[in-house]
Amino acid sequence: MAGGCSIVWFRRDLRVEDNPALAAAVRAGKVIAVFIWAPEEEGHYYPGRVSRWWLKQSLSLLDSSLKNLGTSLITKRSSDSVSSLLDVIKSTGATQIFFNHLYDPLSLVRDHRAKEVLTENGIAVRSFNADLLYEPWEVLDDNGRPFITFTSFWDRCLSMPYDPEPPQLPPKRIISGDFSRCPSDTLSFENDSERGSNALLARAWSPGWSNANKALAAFINGPLLDYSRNRRKADSATTSFLSPHLHFGEVSVRKVFHLVRTKQILWANEGNTAGEESVNLFLKSIGLREYSRYMSFNHPYSHERPLLGHLKFFPWVIDEGYFKAWRQGRTGYPLVDAGMRELWATGWLHDRIRVVVSSFFVKVLQLPWRWGMKYFWDTLLDADLESDALGWQYISGTLPDSREFDRIDNPQIEGYTFDPNGEYVRRWLPELARLPTEWIHQPWDAPEYVLQAAGIELGSNYPLPIVKIDAAKARLRDALTQMWQHEAASRAVLENGMEEGLGDSSDDAPIAFPQDMQMEMEQETVRNHNHTSITVRHYEDQMVPSLTASLLRGGDREEEEEEEEELNSDHRNLANDGRAEVPDDVMDREPVRESVHRELAQFNVQIALRNAEDSAAESSNGTAASRRERDGVVVPVWSPASSSFSEQFVGEENSYLQRHPQSHQMVNWRELSQTG
Repeated sequence: MAGGCSIVWFRRDLRVEDNPALAAAVRAGKVIAVFIWAPEEEGHYYPGRVSRWWLKQSLSLLDSSLKNLGTSLITKRSSDSVSSLLDVIKSTGATQIFFNHLYDPLSLVRDHRAKEVLTENGIAVRSFNADLLYEPWEVLDDNGRPFITFTSFWDRCLSMPYDPEPPQLPPKRIISGDFSRCPSDTLSFENDSERGSNALLARAWSPGWSNANKALAAFINGPLLDYSRNRRKADSATTSFLSPHLHFGEVSVRKVFHLVRTKQILWANEGNTAGEESVNLFLKSIGLREYSRYMSFNHPYSHERPLLGHLKFFPWVIDEGYFKAWRQGRTGYPLVDAGMRELWATGWLHDRIRVVVSSFFVKVLQLPWRWGMKYFWDTLLDADLESDALGWQYISGTLPDSREFDRIDNPQIEGYTFDPNGEYVRRWLPELARLPTEWIHQPWDAPEYVLQAAGIELGSNYPLPIVKIDAAKARLRDALTQMWQHEAASRAVLENGMEEGLGDSSDDAPIAFPQDMQMEMEQETVRNHNHTSITVRHYEDQMVPSLTASLLRGGDREEEEEEEEELNSDHRNLANDGRAEVPDDVMDREPVRESVHRELAQFNVQIALRNAEDSAAESSNGTAASRRERDGVVVPVWSPASSSFSEQFVGEENSYLQRHPQSHQMVNWRELSQTG
């Protein structure tokens, strides 16, 4: 290893501050910084337009920071990250690679393959925690099993015997390795048709790690104090605007946690109870972001399959017209339509509006929740697969602690709750701008003379409700009855000794995704408006990024206890309570087409811990606990299900890591050197 250099493989950790992989490489000697753009590896989770715009700006600012420290960022375009890493190693003479962990299922498979292939080629590989307060395998119940509810998970995090590691300072300088024979590739993140729209984003957003620190400071010294009172307001900037920065790793969650906790201690000493409450609520949103990765790590199929098996039998409505009306903001419900038009125009939604539109999608229109999740993935600036999956699973009632699925939130009531003066609706639905506030969230009830004075002709320049709420409630009750009947029939088959087992139904037609999504789906019950089973062909969709939102809150039952409302609202607020306002005139969106390469089958991940010997060069760098956090000496071990934990959720019989083409590489993970 002497005389060689170290590669730092940047991914979603685009910062020089509190970056454990970069810090370890700097301590080891000469550094080669590399970013590999291989979106084809993401399958149908190819980044959307606004997400790619953010990535482009963030990489540019990271390169500037690295140059100020003494090196540059090498960029590579590839369809295979591991092959590109081997090429960079060959051209630079690097002897070791450092990178930070990711927790989505696609990255888990790729990273384990990378560790095995690189190790076989004589390269020392070390990975680190740079994205979480605690690694998923550190937070277990008293029986050593993962938690299955957020409250129990977060309580354990807050009562851990050791605090999260404090954030590290950026390196003072970097000694650059020789990359003269490793030129950068020019990366293209946008086409000509997207540039005009993307240019407008810069008026509202400032990507980059230094700007993330400014956004964090602005929030802590401003809106945080009144966060508990103002966080529900959809028509003003009351949240942290940190979710895109957190997704791309421009600011570390450890820094956010420690700075916010410091503020809480200060307010506690001053007797500021309102400030303390605000911090507790904001930290809960950070906790939900942690939980999304925790769930993705322990149940990596959760972005594709419901965690509660009976939801497999729910008869989703397959209706292209419904899906198009929802995307275009033409449902006839002003708050829903305003949210969807803002999303199309800006790539952004307040977390409360995300809950409104996603709940409407699943419970009123009864469209498959994965369609909505995928559309959010393709359009939001803060697209985040783990948070999206948790949010949509919660809305759909497919988590053990989800809101009850038979509850429909009335968009009219939610409108007067989140947009009491109608300013948000008027901003995004100019056709309703002259409607009095009394009728702004229920134009169908307005007297004819009021509509005429406002220039509104329902069914012409603004649609009538696509589905009436009472009819949606009745249809949902019927669908739930049908779901339980199918589940009971399947259970009877299992109890009678048939091999299919609970959750299988060979007579069910697979739900087809819109054509552009090209997603191969598992078998599910499908119905059309006549409640008959059909085989559905692919049809068109448009794409956009993530639901890192808050949990479902009440509409029809607004008189429920405030404590329950607080819990359920905040449960889905996955640290996405912070995004900047977008200009009114950012009104252009271009659809992004993609192909889906495969279905991610269901699987279960078992966690085990293994301590490895640290290298001599690192032996003097603090305590064992510090080395565990900083130097990556605790490594997850992947293996097929061997405990009863898999029985907590239906449908985990076949491990994804076994069925995936590279799954054999996971089984022998214990044999790999982790510390180099």
